[in-house]
Amino acid sequence: MMVNTEKRERIQLAASSVQPLYMQIKEVLKQRILDGEYAPHARLASESELMKQFGVSRITVRQALRDLHTEGLVFSVQGKGSFVSKPKAVQDIQRLLGFGEAMAAKGYETSTKVLRIQTCRAPKDVAAALELGSGAQVVEIKRIRYLNREPVSVDHSFFPVHIGESLFGRDLARDIFPMLENELGIPLDHADLRIEAVSADEELAALLNVEPASPLLRINRLVLSQDGTPVDFEYLSYRGDAYQYQLRVDRR
Repeated sequence: MMVNTEKRERIQLAASSVQPLYMQIKEVLKQRILDGEYAPHARLASESELMKQFGVSRITVRQALRDLHTEGLVFSVQGKGSFVSKPKAVQDIQRLLGFGEAMAAKGYETSTKVLRIQTCRAPKDVAAALELGSGAQVVEIKRIRYLNREPVSVDHSFFPVHIGESLFGRDLARDIFPMLENELGIPLDHADLRIEAVSADEELAALLNVEPASPLLRINRLVLSQDGTPVDFEYLSYRGDAYQYQLRVDRR
C-alpha cells in the first residue's frame, strides 16, 4: 500500500469565504487526489498533520474527511488513517442514462477521449440489431470514458447513417443521449441490455490501462426511440475493478 509522506507547508484558508472551512479543505484534498498527487491506496496525511497544515480544529478536519468518504474518494482503516479509493462507478441499471449523466449526479468528475468517428460497413451483429440490411453503412464512434481521470470504459457505438451523420462535427466528449434528444429531436424510450464477463484483449487492455486478460464487464446495449426504432447499438467494455451496475428486483 502506497504511503504519501510528502511534507507540506501550512495552507491559508479564506476565513471570509462563504464556503465553510471544512469544504475548503475537502476541495483542496479532492483536487490533490484528482491531480494524481495522491495515488490510489495512498495514505492521506493524519488528522493531526491536516490540522497543522490548515490551522483548523480536529472536528473541521473530520468533517472534510467525512465528505470525501461520502463522495467515494477516500476510505478509512481503523488505527491506520484515511486512504485514497480506487475510482469505482456505480450506476443504476433501471434508468437509461449516459455515463456523464449518471456519474455527475453522484459528484464524480468525468471526461471523455474520442478515438474515432467514421462511416463504415456495419458488422453482422450491428446490422441485425439496428434492423439494417447486410452490408449497410453505419456511423461508428469509439470513445474512452474517464472517472476521476482514470479510464474505466471503452464505448463502441454504431448509429444508422441518417442519425449518425448528424453527429459529425459535434462535441462527442459530451453524453450523446441528451444530444440526440435535445439537439436532433429524437425522443429515446428504453434500451435492451445483455451483460456478460469477458477478458480484455490487448487493445482494450492498453486503452483501459489494465493487464491483458483482465476481467471486464461487457454490455451490449440497443437503444430505441419512443416509436420503437433502433437508434444506437453499443458495445460497452468496463474495467471489472472500476464499475458496477446496481438494480432493484421486486418479488411482485
